[in-house]
Amino acid sequence: MKEYKTKNLRNVGIIGHSGSGKTTLAEALLYYTKTTDRMGKIEEGNTISDFDLEEKKRKISISSSILPFQWEDTKVNLIDIPGYFDFIGESIQCMRAVDVAMIVTSGVSGIQVGTEKAWNYVKKIKLPRTFFINKLDRENSDFERVLKNLKDQFGISVVPIQYPIGSEDNFKGVINVISRRARVFNNESNEMEISEIPEELVGKVDECKKMIMEAVAETDEVLLDKYFSEGLLSDEEIYKGLIKGCADGEISPVMCGSALKNMGMSTLLEDIVECFPSPEYAIPQKAKDINSDKEIYIKLNENDPFSAMVFKTVADPFVGKLSLFRVITGKIKQDTTVWNSNKERSEKLGSLYFMRGKSQVLAKEIIAGDIGAVSKLQFTNTGDTLCNQSFKIIYDKFNFPKPVISMAVLPKAKGDEEKISSGLTKLLEEDPTFTIKRDTENAETIVSGVGETHLEIIISKLKNKFGAEVILREPKIAYRETIKGKSDVQGKHKKQSGGHGQYGDVKIRFEANKDDEDFKFVDQVVGGSVPRNFIPAVEKGLRECLNKGVLAGYPVIKLQATLYDGSYHPVDSSEMAFKIASSMAYKKGLEKANPILLEPIVSVEVIVPDEYMGDIIADLNKKRGKVLGMESEGDLQKIIAEVPEAEMLKYATDLRSMTQAKGDFIMKFEKYEEVPEHESTKIVEKSKEVKE
Repeated sequence: MKEYKTKNLRNVGIIGHSGSGKTTLAEALLYYTKTTDRMGKIEEGNTISDFDLEEKKRKISISSSILPFQWEDTKVNLIDIPGYFDFIGESIQCMRAVDVAMIVTSGVSGIQVGTEKAWNYVKKIKLPRTFFINKLDRENSDFERVLKNLKDQFGISVVPIQYPIGSEDNFKGVINVISRRARVFNNESNEMEISEIPEELVGKVDECKKMIMEAVAETDEVLLDKYFSEGLLSDEEIYKGLIKGCADGEISPVMCGSALKNMGMSTLLEDIVECFPSPEYAIPQKAKDINSDKEIYIKLNENDPFSAMVFKTVADPFVGKLSLFRVITGKIKQDTTVWNSNKERSEKLGSLYFMRGKSQVLAKEIIAGDIGAVSKLQFTNTGDTLCNQSFKIIYDKFNFPKPVISMAVLPKAKGDEEKISSGLTKLLEEDPTFTIKRDTENAETIVSGVGETHLEIIISKLKNKFGAEVILREPKIAYRETIKGKSDVQGKHKKQSGGHGQYGDVKIRFEANKDDEDFKFVDQVVGGSVPRNFIPAVEKGLRECLNKGVLAGYPVIKLQATLYDGSYHPVDSSEMAFKIASSMAYKKGLEKANPILLEPIVSVEVIVPDEYMGDIIADLNKKRGKVLGMESEGDLQKIIAEVPEAEMLKYATDLRSMTQAKGDFIMKFEKYEEVPEHESTKIVEKSKEVKE
């Protein structure tokens, strides 16, 4: 690739609802700019960006991919970002590497949940945003309707800088509103050709241009004065104002076309170059100056010493670890040693690459604003800052969503545990939105993620990339046991068998520990009925029994045991005999003291639009939950509840289907509560079956 200056770069993230045509649009632009010699199709599994085995199988994007191409004197880094909600982590990572988001919307279905989520997210991070209305060749597509809906929902900042010629089957071209250049598809040459604006659309184009001028004038007082006095702005003023307005988030230009038919790509490219902000307009990055320990904001520029942020990691079993980074300041050449300020270690950068899908193109140097990759870094992970030793800073970290669904991972073949553990650890480097933890109580490895599909894909990658096959199943619930009543029992262990015998005798009162959830041992022995040197053995014997309750074998909590009497034998008594005696007392004592089962209760906060409130509350009640309160969160409502954990294992999926994916929730462990009797009986029976 030829060398570029920062002002000749455009970094565009393509986002939007799953199925709106993002990957096809990326393919169309690569093909139109002759970066590829054929246009890949999702159905045929041969697109540049969906190269993963799972992407080909499911026909959806799972990972984001970088697709650079040249257009005239500009280098455009397109990032195709998955629209499926389980891969929100990909959006969060890649939105830090681009300067403008292009939200792709279908001309048929218009605004969908993914459109709203994309808009809300880019607005929250103050990223410039534009729209591309796709699929205008399809039946029932309607540019005017979708444009009106975008304006109604997202405000007057939404302005059309392109207008379609024809619709549905008759869609045949696109007009660039500012330059008034129309391009029409010629069926014979299979090319878009410049032509006159159709007479019936002249008025429409004038109206759109007026809309653009008004939006641009609103962003600048000088232009506003000129517009009021002359009623007109020059094209140059419009382009400058549009770039500034877009960069400030005050204007959202709307473009249109059909990616599948490759119609409108030339007009789109023209506007990417002329109306999209270059990295020079990027909002300054929040960072910490390590030397002064102060928060600073760093403007993207070529003059400061080198610094970059690693925004994504790819775990490749053949190439090893690939770190994708965006240069924020300065530039970097290959075979340079840099400083990882998060890990406080030096890293040697070998060969540098530009990525295009899964292929790597060697790069001599990468400048501020551009996106590159380097392989086999020892200490560096996603979110780390690489910089020059003289310019020690740490860029702001990523805020990934907390996992909301957990499953237990069981090996399909014996002896695969090591392979599974190593594969999961490598995938964790690639995807920071899932977690792995070892549940020692139930001897299970638990993986947690953003949704069921997310976990299924992690498991498929584990098999395809690292040859480790596993089964997913619901994790075991960490039930507990305790007692409701009181008991007073004796545990006596007496054994005579030639030579030394064994003798231990204890009398213990069992009751619930009202103070906290721990086990409380009380020593009330008087008169030496149990010698002092054996009392620790009694406590130890009881503590060792706590791992197993008498109902279903779950650990016991909230228990108090008071040792008040006993007897001993001067020769046959030993620590072991007293431990055995106390374990006999434990079993008898718990059985007599009305043992009960406890279940973990989680505190849940569900955030949903108003119209779903009734359904959510009804569903939480059905799940044996208690709704504690409700409060407003902007346009949304927050429901606060406590629900048994056993009822929440698949809540991520339930909530998504109840709210058309508009709801979110977080939950955390709160406390233990008694299990209702009918549920308790089921759990105890199931536990007995498992043991048998």
